[in-house]
Amino acid sequence: MKILRFRHDGQVHAGVLTAAGIASVPAINTTHRASFPNDVLELIRAGVQSMPVDGVPVIPYDGVMPLLPYEQPPKIWCIGLNYLSHAEDINAVQPEEPGSFMKPASCLFQPGGDIVLPPPEVSNDVDAEGELGVVIGKTCRFVPAENVRDVIYGYTVTLDLTALDVLRKNPRYLTRAKSIDTFFSFGPVIVTADEITELEALEVITEHNDGICSRDVVGHMRTRPFELVRFHSDFFTLHPGDLISTGCPKGARIKAGDRVGGRIEGVGNITARVTQGTRNPVF
Repeated sequence: MKILRFRHDGQVHAGVLTAAGIASVPAINTTHRASFPNDVLELIRAGVQSMPVDGVPVIPYDGVMPLLPYEQPPKIWCIGLNYLSHAEDINAVQPEEPGSFMKPASCLFQPGGDIVLPPPEVSNDVDAEGELGVVIGKTCRFVPAENVRDVIYGYTVTLDLTALDVLRKNPRYLTRAKSIDTFFSFGPVIVTADEITELEALEVITEHNDGICSRDVVGHMRTRPFELVRFHSDFFTLHPGDLISTGCPKGARIKAGDRVGGRIEGVGNITARVTQGTRNPVF
């Protein structure tokens, strides 16, 4: 099942992406006398892996505005330098253990929306990275390797940005370099884990303007998705809706006027426009 959150006729709904269009949760509930929550995060918390869409009237794809699946992920964890090619691109050394860091919800922007570059005096060298995101489906801690599959709800595509010049000043500035407003997005689609039969064969692609910046398969990650979940569950409790963005083969250096995105066949794609921000005090 592929689920998403969208705006249509001034209202926001959760729905299922089908070959014919989008079946909204309210339409599913009306047609099948069901009571599924009209909220993507609540669907994940309830462990809903499928909803009946036969006979449900659908909305055409071009009739909706896709949105972030949910506005406040409980946690956003990202993995740095998980592909050797990315480490080589920025002259860094791959860490032996997952190079993980957190991002705040304040850096989220809507899929298909605008990346607003910071003023040049804040950062003047930004890259964007299309990545595979793992969506946690159950509250869990100390998950054995053989049970990891049971705690993953599904997968999505993420777009992770970095202020490379900030990072070059000092690697301890990583969180700051990654947390600027509009430096992360995900979705708009989440595909349930049962639909992905060959996870390590998925190809992660970063698109830049009219071309492809980088592409590589999940199987080439230094630390693969199941092990990332197991590893991080040793350190803290994972909750439904938590995201682990698993890394990029190589980021695209971006500037105002560009278009950038991430694409994974069978999972989805995410795009963004790049604009230039200014120093506009808000207080």
